[in-house]
Amino acid sequence: MNAIFTILVVLIVIAAILLILVVLLQNGKGEGMASNFIAGNQTLGVRQTADFLEKFTWGLVTFILVVSVIASFTTGTTGADIDVTNKIENVTTSQPEFPSAPIQQEAPAAEVPATPAN
Repeated sequence: MNAIFTILVVLIVIAAILLILVVLLQNGKGEGMASNFIAGNQTLGVRQTADFLEKFTWGLVTFILVVSVIASFTTGTTGADIDVTNKIENVTTSQPEFPSAPIQQEAPAAEVPATPAN
């Protein structure tokens, strides 16, 4: 594997872990119990923290997207001698013959005693 690709993958994993942590730190914006405390959250700079976390989240998402695209171009095809085309060689168009069952010889008919004619 390419060293640049490995470094980019490590950066993507670190960014993904950070993204999980940042999303878990954010408050929900639903109509739950947190909606009762909205006025309190806007005082003392808590609102700015929420804005920073949201911007940081979008920045991490953008970073992961861009680095993923760059990593896909760094893989390259050198050293990969894999043929992914669907080539079928030495294929016959007819179905192969199956071996036939052995021929059974009929057993000789048992002699039936003649019945006397009345």
